[in-house]
Amino acid sequence: MFGANMGEVIRFVSKSERERARLVREARAIYDSIFPPVDPVSEQQDRVAVSHTVSGANAYRSDGVVLS
Repeated sequence: MFGANMGEVIRFVSKSERERARLVREARAIYDSIFPPVDPVSEQQDRVAVSHTVSGANAYRSDGVVLS
């Protein structure tokens, strides 16, 4: 397999850059565990369900977001 793709570019990545990338991934995982990313499909379904049941009043999701 050695030399199979001669057009491939090899880039040197320093130890500090690898460590920085690892820390960024770790911080992102912690942030996502505290504030889960919003699923646009389920958010849209929440809005439709709430707007049909509330009719005219401001509706709030469990995380405090106004849905009206």
